[in-house]
Amino acid sequence: MKKIFASLIILIAISTNAQQFINSGMIEFEVRVNNHRMFGDGFFGEMFKDKMPNFSTTYYHLTFSDNKTIYKYDRLNEKDKLPWGTNNAEDNVWYNDFNSNTRVNQKFVFDQTYILADSLMKLDWKLMPNETREIAGFICRKAQAVIFDSVYVFAFYTDEITVSGGPMGIHGLPGMIMGITIPRMFTSWIATKLQITGVNTNIIAAPTKGKKKPAEELKQAVQKVSKDWGTWGQQSIWNIFI
Repeated sequence: MKKIFASLIILIAISTNAQQFINSGMIEFEVRVNNHRMFGDGFFGEMFKDKMPNFSTTYYHLTFSDNKTIYKYDRLNEKDKLPWGTNNAEDNVWYNDFNSNTRVNQKFVFDQTYILADSLMKLDWKLMPNETREIAGFICRKAQAVIFDSVYVFAFYTDEITVSGGPMGIHGLPGMIMGITIPRMFTSWIATKLQITGVNTNIIAAPTKGKKKPAEELKQAVQKVSKDWGTWGQQSIWNIFI
């Protein structure tokens, strides 16, 4: 009888401490931007600095299921007043399919909405398992990668969420990315909460609103137009094609 009782205690302990893996749900991300640093000291910086808050915060939702994700704008912090409003942020959508290694982005660029279909961004991650941070209730491990040849990305991920995704096109870690900092973009993305019940996963589908255009062709056009914009021009390219 004592052996049976001891076995029951062990089974209960194992069940209680077993890691719970999540493969479907919705994560809210708080996106915080240092506007004054982002615009720099050029023409655009001087024109807008006295018209905008130093920092602004927006919220995005990342819905995930079946090894696919969709990342969309939700709202602007009510306290933040930007001179250009949301700048059509609601028209920007990131859809990633990790089963087929493809992505379809809907982007608003120069008063036109485009559909950009391509393979997933390739990132060569360096894991830093000894560095951890708690985000939205998850103990997350650190990793770093480089995008656009020279832009460092610092990320924190959890393997308790099995989808290898994250905000925008950032992906490729052994679990869900819950936090990102990109110093040269003066922006951070931090998960604030996870919802796993009552989530409408039917919205996880490739966007269709807009004119289809090769991503590289649009990138060359944007680079040509923004070549004299200084810091803000480079920021624009990174924000569009990340």
